[in-house]
Amino acid sequence: MKRRIARFAVVCSIATSVAAALAHADAPPSPAKHPVAAIQDTETAAQRDARMAWWRDARFGMFIHWGLYSVPAGYWKDKPVPGLGEWIMNDAKIPVADYKKFAAQFDPTQFDAHTWVSLAKAAGMKYIVITSKHHDGFAMFPSKANPFNIHDATPYKHDPLRELADEARRQGLKFGLYYSQDQDWTAPGGAAMDGRWDKAQDGDFAQYLHTKAIPQLKEILAHYHPDVLWFDTPTKEMTPQLASEIVALLNQYPQLIWNNRLGGGYPGDTETPEQFIPPQGFPGKDWETCMTINDTWGYKSHDTNFKSTDVLLRNLVDIASKGGNYLLNVGPDSHGVIPAPEAERLRAIGHWLDVNGESIYGTHPTPFADAHGSFSSTEKDDNGKPRWIPTWDWRATSKPGKVYVHLFEWPGKTFHVADATVHATGAYLLADPHHTPLKVTQHGEQLDVQLPAKALDPIDTVLVIETKAG
Repeated sequence: MKRRIARFAVVCSIATSVAAALAHADAPPSPAKHPVAAIQDTETAAQRDARMAWWRDARFGMFIHWGLYSVPAGYWKDKPVPGLGEWIMNDAKIPVADYKKFAAQFDPTQFDAHTWVSLAKAAGMKYIVITSKHHDGFAMFPSKANPFNIHDATPYKHDPLRELADEARRQGLKFGLYYSQDQDWTAPGGAAMDGRWDKAQDGDFAQYLHTKAIPQLKEILAHYHPDVLWFDTPTKEMTPQLASEIVALLNQYPQLIWNNRLGGGYPGDTETPEQFIPPQGFPGKDWETCMTINDTWGYKSHDTNFKSTDVLLRNLVDIASKGGNYLLNVGPDSHGVIPAPEAERLRAIGHWLDVNGESIYGTHPTPFADAHGSFSSTEKDDNGKPRWIPTWDWRATSKPGKVYVHLFEWPGKTFHVADATVHATGAYLLADPHHTPLKVTQHGEQLDVQLPAKALDPIDTVLVIETKAG
């Protein structure tokens, strides 16, 4: 995982996308010109809806970046290395032989699958995605395909992925795996996005794919039966033909959900904006913003720049209001402990969801047109385009018969919306245990709801507007 902002074009409107989906609900799409057709090329819209149903309802998941990079924890030769924790081998240009020595120090005896999964559940998360192999090539599972793994190369001799997969299912969460299929800095022939720096890395990419990546993908799919497979950082070396060999394997698991980072021209199931929330989301598409709690994915001992609970919770709401999922990362240390500031924030989000989860899970995008922000006339993003500046006033999610208005700023005596195409029949505050009715006045698209004097929650008080069709 490396921070980068992808260039995404503005897509068609929700109405157009929904109409098109309904028109072709029973017909499979035209086969894409891929060497091997993927499930997305052949399934009907109804089949896709069924396959994606749990994921669309979930809205909130835990990303876990955990691996050998947690041992140096951001330092090489006693000096801090700028950049991301999991990229330390690349950023410090650590030789392969030296990096592999960290394995002897990796003995995470404090790891406890129950504790991790219980934290995800307490946070209100519905699925987990953990790194099974990152770009450093170190496998977090016993692998017959390559000995550079947590069982064979470390004193730990356990299989944390097995324990997490089993515990997640015991507690009712879906389980997913991240696998770096393209970059591998310790395997001969593995891709290196920033270029190779050690002769030990030299080799043929196709051979790496056939002798390590594909065999390990077979292992994790067969052993852990993940609900999600999360690929990353495809390079030009992942040609359509080579990618099709992986797709042929994925097709053996027809319920599997996988993202748009395989490479070779395969779009996968989900768009994956990283470290940002698209201004309009991806109307008509499944998408998931992945984001860190501090500045890094893998553990760095000196990264204490943790986002506040307010920011994290409002990000979740903003994403849900645009029809997306929030995959929020934790970076455990080399002992197997999730940093306390991250755990504290997750529990706080969970407390809010205990009361207000109805307004997030299984919801649809906002029915209102307010964009809640604008493009700057002076600031540019990483692509040189006008930067989106959000306003944190309110957002809305919806379900049949209800609109959930998330009030970040208390508007005073009245909540007013000028483009209410819904027909309001009543209103109340979700956190009010009595659901005391609030006065609603509507004239055409002008909608007003009379509010009490104070907010019920300092971060987000949810106003429920009951609606009827037509």
